[in-house]
Amino acid sequence: MLFGLKSDSIPSADRALDGRSDEMPLSNRHYVNGNPIKAPFPEGLETAEFGLGCFWGAERKFWEIDGVYTTAVGYAGGHTPNATYREVCSGGTGHTEAVLVVFDPSKVSYEQLLKVFWEAHDPTQGMRQGNDRGTQYRSAVYTYSDAQLQTAKDSLKHYQNNLQQAGHKAEITTEIKPASGFYYAEEDHQQYLAKNPMGYCGLAGIGVSCG
Repeated sequence: MLFGLKSDSIPSADRALDGRSDEMPLSNRHYVNGNPIKAPFPEGLETAEFGLGCFWGAERKFWEIDGVYTTAVGYAGGHTPNATYREVCSGGTGHTEAVLVVFDPSKVSYEQLLKVFWEAHDPTQGMRQGNDRGTQYRSAVYTYSDAQLQTAKDSLKHYQNNLQQAGHKAEITTEIKPASGFYYAEEDHQQYLAKNPMGYCGLAGIGVSCG
């Protein structure tokens, strides 16, 4: 697949870009709080993974939460190992832009993270988020345990009901499935809005509470 030939469908594994075996070189230091963004992490912490549009603004939503140890942006849900930003934007990897969230469950629950996730974007838009169009902007929750998977599915049903009660007829299109590989994005994208306070953020919720 050539760059720029975007599609609204996710390529099959045999048609996806090949990628590479080398991981993205990173400083492994969170620009905001100084914690590592790659494992190993301190004992007792848990991991979550969310896709909600452009990951620049999405990541900021989570690093601001008390109880979140670290965050990182990357590519997930697709086929291409260690993809580049340009490759993901081509639509040829199957990945969506994702945020890895490492959190202390004694301070913030997975349910609270899901609440932030639902309220921070419009999960009914399919392969886009606002003016950002393409498979890399689809809404997704990738889970790290059976408990997370069930909680995420229950949360979707709850938020769908809230949308209907508020008069929104659109169905949620969020992809929910077990995590199958998170590939870290380039260093420049990590904590982007902390490094570039006037940078682009197209994140916008639908105005309905998940409470």
